[in-house]
Amino acid sequence: MERSYGWVIVAAGALMGCVAIGALFSLAVFLQPMSEATGWSRTGISSAMTLDFLTMGIAAFGWGALSDTFGPRIVVLSGAVLLGLGLALASRATSLLEFQLIYGIVVGVAAGAVFAPMIATVTGWFDRHRSLAVSLVSAGMGVAPMTVSPFAQWLVSSYDWRTAQLTIAIVAWVLLVPAALLVRAAPVPAEASSGIPAEGGEGMTVGQALRSPQFIVLSLTFFFCCAAHSGPIFHTVSYALACGLPAMTAVTIYSVEGLAGLGGRILFGLLGDRFGARRVVVAGLMVQAVGAGSYYFTRDAGEFYAVAVLFGMAYGGVMPLYAVLAREYFPMRIMGTVFGGAAMISSLGMALGPAVGGWIFDTFHGYGYLYIASFGMGLAAVAIALTFPPLSSSQRATTAQPA
Repeated sequence: MERSYGWVIVAAGALMGCVAIGALFSLAVFLQPMSEATGWSRTGISSAMTLDFLTMGIAAFGWGALSDTFGPRIVVLSGAVLLGLGLALASRATSLLEFQLIYGIVVGVAAGAVFAPMIATVTGWFDRHRSLAVSLVSAGMGVAPMTVSPFAQWLVSSYDWRTAQLTIAIVAWVLLVPAALLVRAAPVPAEASSGIPAEGGEGMTVGQALRSPQFIVLSLTFFFCCAAHSGPIFHTVSYALACGLPAMTAVTIYSVEGLAGLGGRILFGLLGDRFGARRVVVAGLMVQAVGAGSYYFTRDAGEFYAVAVLFGMAYGGVMPLYAVLAREYFPMRIMGTVFGGAAMISSLGMALGPAVGGWIFDTFHGYGYLYIASFGMGLAAVAIALTFPPLSSSQRATTAQPA
């Protein structure tokens, strides 16, 4: 098997994740200047992000099924073209509703074509180093706050928000389309008769997989995990500004959070390969809950940076391991559909944070209740993760095979 090419897939996936998710989350940087320039409420603008997460999740399920059928290359290439188009059209929007529909639907659908299909594809290229490989792909998303967000801040400081967003659209096309052409489907695994153990869940249909206890626990944990961190992530910049910090300082806090997420992805990936993904997920979810709740007490820059490191490391490290858990329970031939389904449910949790956080700020003129709620959601994720069914002996044998 041409397994060494898997690292090329990892590099392409990391780049695409950085650009696609970075462009999506750049709305956090645009939130205040857009509101000031247009008179649109923060709740209204944030709702576009909520719609993004909803459509991204639904699209991830559809794109995942298509990648199982037609291969991942055509899926991620379509997403690359669509992402640039959505950003360009959103930059020309003349009303809040028009912006919400374009940014929330077109950009969301496009982002869904990158995350779930690429993560699912990478799980098929690796066995022994699967947690690390998936974490490195996800690390591209962790780089986004350190690259796309400062770039967006520089653009919006130098130009109006429409020009800045159009520029990001063009850059997305230039980077994503060539990277998508490098993507290949994972090699077909050898049959069990050759001496390699059968895959976890071999013979399971899509319907059986989506109704299984493994999928239910995976999806619910994913949902509450995302519900816990989506609000704090999206409103970090605005919260720091509300606490009186300068704009660039607020953005660098967001970037530090992303840098910590990058380190967390690599660290948790190595730990997942050594101690098992399930144990590491449970521990990471507990740290995430503590980090989200700690934002309630932050006021000055030093406190923000300290909490950003803790929180970013935890949510960044946990996220890629859901795909590893899915691969341990389900066969590669349906991974795109299964992980896309889990991502769809998790997107409902992601959708809560931006809109609820905006509503909390507009209603209570502060973000305190957002962090209390995030802490509670984080604890719920820990409790659900503790109910993951144990792996069968054949599944444990499969995950132990070398790459």
